[in-house]
Amino acid sequence: MIHAFIGRSFESWRDKARELLQQDAVPEGVVWSDQTQSDLLPMFPHTAAPARESRTIRVPKGFPAVAKYAACFRDPLRWALLYRILWRLTHGEPNLLEISIDDDVQQFDEMHRNVRRDRHKMTAFVRFRRMETEGGEQYVAWYEPDHFIVPLAAPHFKDRFAAMRWKIFTPDDSVSWDGEQLAFAPGVPRDVSPRNVSSGGDELESLWKTYYATTFNPARIKLKAMRKEMPVRFWKNLPETQQIDGLLQEAPQRMEAMMKCQPKAVSAADYVPVARSLPQLREAVQSCKGCDLYCNATQAVFGEGAAHAKLMFIGEQPGDQEDLAGRPFVGPAGRLMDEVLEEIGLDRKLIYLTNAVKHFKFEQRGKRRMHATPNAREVNACRPWLEAEIEAIKPPMIVCLGATAAKSLMGNAFRITQSRGKVFNDQPWAPWLLATFHPSALLRAPDPELSRRMRADFTADLRSTMVALNGLA
Repeated sequence: MIHAFIGRSFESWRDKARELLQQDAVPEGVVWSDQTQSDLLPMFPHTAAPARESRTIRVPKGFPAVAKYAACFRDPLRWALLYRILWRLTHGEPNLLEISIDDDVQQFDEMHRNVRRDRHKMTAFVRFRRMETEGGEQYVAWYEPDHFIVPLAAPHFKDRFAAMRWKIFTPDDSVSWDGEQLAFAPGVPRDVSPRNVSSGGDELESLWKTYYATTFNPARIKLKAMRKEMPVRFWKNLPETQQIDGLLQEAPQRMEAMMKCQPKAVSAADYVPVARSLPQLREAVQSCKGCDLYCNATQAVFGEGAAHAKLMFIGEQPGDQEDLAGRPFVGPAGRLMDEVLEEIGLDRKLIYLTNAVKHFKFEQRGKRRMHATPNAREVNACRPWLEAEIEAIKPPMIVCLGATAAKSLMGNAFRITQSRGKVFNDQPWAPWLLATFHPSALLRAPDPELSRRMRADFTADLRSTMVALNGLA
């Protein structure tokens, strides 16, 4: 039996594990103990194994990083588990870490997750207090981690508080930063830590309380989630938690005050006139400020076509040329659509063309205005204009050109890739509805072959639409 005595660090275990692997020491024949437990175990003498020729040890790339965290788990059996996994990885099971149902791997992963979570808690819940010392101003903090995480968390505080001289005390380890380097020391009990660390307060504590009170949002109170992310056992070290009970009592009144101050949501519905003939809508849309897109667009681009068309095409939004001309589908995408309509023999004068969004959304790149896809809020804000157009025309058939147009009527779950060319007869907007590519998608295809296939599908969809339209006559 080999008794492996190491320091309480990953590096100490790593060096000893390498030595034991060179000796072919099987996991069952090694008893591990570190500096926190060695005084509890008898010192058994053992005979060192004969020296062997050194060999290269290879482990999966991700093992050392995860093992470094697992080595900080507060369990004396962790060293034996790490060595057992290392032995298996180097003795015929190189893919062991990919077997998530393996008992050793499950325990290894659980230790890793718990230590990472504990490190995150430390970086979030350490609160410094200022102290005046003979060497000048210094900031100190007291913290009680679940695991041996001070070496893991120290670099975070070094980077974040590089301009401060500080010390963090825990029962296991202490760490200090003098502005140039980190220094580690043994831990100290809370009752012998510097007085101002565990009690009292200063202006820094007052700043924490003020910050927490001003950022406390009563509309988002979720007590279970709050206690999960900030467990009650940490509260005694956090100055701001002294205010939680009072803030919760005030929450209903603060919530009521917030609701009174909340501005009324704006959408196109506030600008759509009561009388909804096409001429009245076309005139009123120029005054629309239902979303921010009107700020940069030249003008609103309303639909055009036959007032009682049997077929309505709905695109995404006007492009650069449409924004300047004030007419839909007059740019490159519109010209491509005209080509396809002419190819299949469908007269554009018999249809109504419009867009889900009436203002041009773009990104300025030098002198060019590049198309930018409207977001869901902008589409929803503009939908009252589209609904008013559909109500005025009452088309028996609608073709949505592109995903934005389709989602504006059929919801965000709609996918062009899955439902392109499919006829829907159960929509409230029209008895017959189909979605296909937007012609601009054909122009933006990354290679000619894909563009050719997309155009063939687009043409087929419009041809089937014309067949259905002829059936209405």
